[in-house]
Amino acid sequence: MMDSFHGTTILAVRYNGKTVVAGDGQVTLNNTIVKHRAKKVRRIFNDTIVVGFAGATADALNLSEKLEAKLERYNGNLIRAAVELARDWRTDKYLRRLEAMMIAVDDKNMLLISGNGDVIEPDEGVIAIGSGGVAAHAAAVALLSHAETIGCDANGIVAEAMKIASGICVFTNDVFTIEEA
Repeated sequence: MMDSFHGTTILAVRYNGKTVVAGDGQVTLNNTIVKHRAKKVRRIFNDTIVVGFAGATADALNLSEKLEAKLERYNGNLIRAAVELARDWRTDKYLRRLEAMMIAVDDKNMLLISGNGDVIEPDEGVIAIGSGGVAAHAAAVALLSHAETIGCDANGIVAEAMKIASGICVFTNDVFTIEEA
């Protein structure tokens, strides 16, 4: 039986004109934690785009590099670059085997990009992927609905939602990388 890596939680939230992306730092191999401080959220394309990835690390890094090449080709147009990456990902014999998902954001756009050819922009300004994605998404939506009452900004919402997800998902820890787009 082949060992497999599990888990990750990536969350992006847009609130009051700010977009923040967070990822946890845990890497597991079967039922063992092998790393606590992995960086799954990065800045690319002259620090104007923030990406977060879930899935096989080498595959995710490959996709991040390919997205950056598309951004260079299309002068930083995130939507165009994401659509072209998704098209290549779905049709290229090598890329089709990659096992990862990606969230990419800039100051105007928030996208989920998948190997199925999906380029999805959420309706409510929240998107999450990975093993703890559902918990982080639900927590962020709940926090957003009370953000003014509790005095949270986008950074606070993301940090608290990730904390909630880390308390629920065994493949998500409480060591976060948080970047603002």
